[in-house]
Amino acid sequence: QVRLVESGGGLVQAGDSLRLTCAAPGRAISSYHSAWFRQTAGTERELVAAITWDAYTTQYSDSVKGRFAISRDNAKNSVYLQMNSLEPGDAATYYCATTCVWQTASCAYWGQGTQVTVSS
Repeated sequence: QVRLVESGGGLVQAGDSLRLTCAAPGRAISSYHSAWFRQTAGTERELVAAITWDAYTTQYSDSVKGRFAISRDNAKNSVYLQMNSLEPGDAATYYCATTCVWQTASCAYWGQGTQVTVSS
């Protein structure tokens, strides 16, 4: 079992930046593809960004491409999501996941989510 802990969410204004962190305390996730998803009430969970185990390849949804950046530090068992130029449409609960089948929402482990609110 892998426990994922997200942090870094909050209330910001449009145009601001946030950096989300996903940590896996005491568990190595360096061998697994990881990803960030987001979800709002009444909608399906959306894949925002994904990163391969070795950070060689990243993938972004069209809605965040050029504004968000996913990265990882395998030595710290952590995955990050740098979010710049935030828009009201980015407001959601953000979830990190690991041990994912690449380019899918099929992930074995999920965090509890961190809320991002963007005011206009």
